[in-house]
Amino acid sequence: MTTQARSRRSWWRDHSELGICAVLVALGGLVLVDAIRIPTDFAQRGPVGPKAVPVVVGVALVVVAVLLARDVLRGGRGEAEGGEDVDLSAPADWRTVLLLCGAFLANAALIGVVGFPISGAVLFWGAAYALGSRHPVRDPLIAAGLSVLTFVLFNNLLGVPLPGGPLVGVL
Repeated sequence: MTTQARSRRSWWRDHSELGICAVLVALGGLVLVDAIRIPTDFAQRGPVGPKAVPVVVGVALVVVAVLLARDVLRGGRGEAEGGEDVDLSAPADWRTVLLLCGAFLANAALIGVVGFPISGAVLFWGAAYALGSRHPVRDPLIAAGLSVLTFVLFNNLLGVPLPGGPLVGVL
């Protein structure tokens, strides 16, 4: 490898935050393109239309990306990880990740069939199990309680309809 190639690789390694800037610009551009495509042919309530918030978010993403790129190119660097007791050289815990993915997928598959109270209980219990809790009586009871509480809160108090499944008449 030539000296020029090594110095180029070193420069990119020293300015790796520019990758985040590129992602932010791309995301901001995507938000702006989607905001421009929002139809305006439906009734508008008040002075702010449906495009306002997405345009503000898209512009903010691009502005933050430009400011971050300017800071990085002027020598600014992100603070090194040091606030947590995490071994950054340790491998990922794929078992936990896969168990959590399984709990989320089970929730997605079950919610239309058995409703939110039951599928939410499966999600909460599966997440607790994946994260290390092994209480065979307590965990399902807490999961069922959290799921029913969440269902009642969203469905009855906030007015956000969730599928109730067979328990819709009971709750």
